[in-house]
Amino acid sequence: MTPTDTAPVIEIRDLHKSYGSLEVLKGVSIKAPRGHVVSLIGSSGSGKSTLLRCCNLLEDSQSGEVLFEGEGVHWKGQGLARRPADRKQVTRFRTNLSMVFQQFNLWAHMTILQNVMEAPVTVLGRDRAQVEPLARELLAKVGIGDKCDAYPAQLSGGQQQRAAIARALCMEPKALLFDEPTSALDPELQQEVVRVIKDLAGESRTMMLVTHDMRLAHDVSDHVVFLHQGKIEEEGPPEALFGAPKSERLQQFLSASVPA
Repeated sequence: MTPTDTAPVIEIRDLHKSYGSLEVLKGVSIKAPRGHVVSLIGSSGSGKSTLLRCCNLLEDSQSGEVLFEGEGVHWKGQGLARRPADRKQVTRFRTNLSMVFQQFNLWAHMTILQNVMEAPVTVLGRDRAQVEPLARELLAKVGIGDKCDAYPAQLSGGQQQRAAIARALCMEPKALLFDEPTSALDPELQQEVVRVIKDLAGESRTMMLVTHDMRLAHDVSDHVVFLHQGKIEEEGPPEALFGAPKSERLQQFLSASVPA
């Protein structure tokens, strides 16, 4: 399939994913147009994080399509044996879809600046002297420009997650994928990270966000998808999903998720 400028940055078509006999995704289709934020909400076990990992090809799906800017993944094999056929394509997709995980995954033996610079230098082959100014700029952007020479263990959880966001941005990706970026943090530190995500959303960046923070999903999203038992139960603009949910299951989920 030939990429086009009008194609969504990320498109998932009828995706099915199983772990042995356990079917986690049961035919999910989602689009993330350029400059839009799509949030995935739902209870634990609904398939949100699995879907995000399938987007980034960290997990292999059994059927359906994963497309990046209109280009579909080349597969070999079928069912549980299906795998991407072109490793260069996988690397290209992943470098353009930077992922921020729930756990920060920073290299403990590297300074924060070195952590942010590592992937552009080793994966993209860029010159370290050219990458460093951008890395410093991004660390300043997320509010920890004074922590360049610190090590991860010397930072709070919120600072480490902001460093992880700077690291993702340093790859200059076409889209950002966030997998529960605030759930490992206490409420005060969560707000540090939420502010950064809101700033990024305000820059019209393409983002796909898995979150339990309904206020964050409401405030930053162009489109919200509610997953339930591996299927899309309801989706639409945040005003509709949070203001007038149609499905009984979403009504129950929101009443349990949003403090009175």
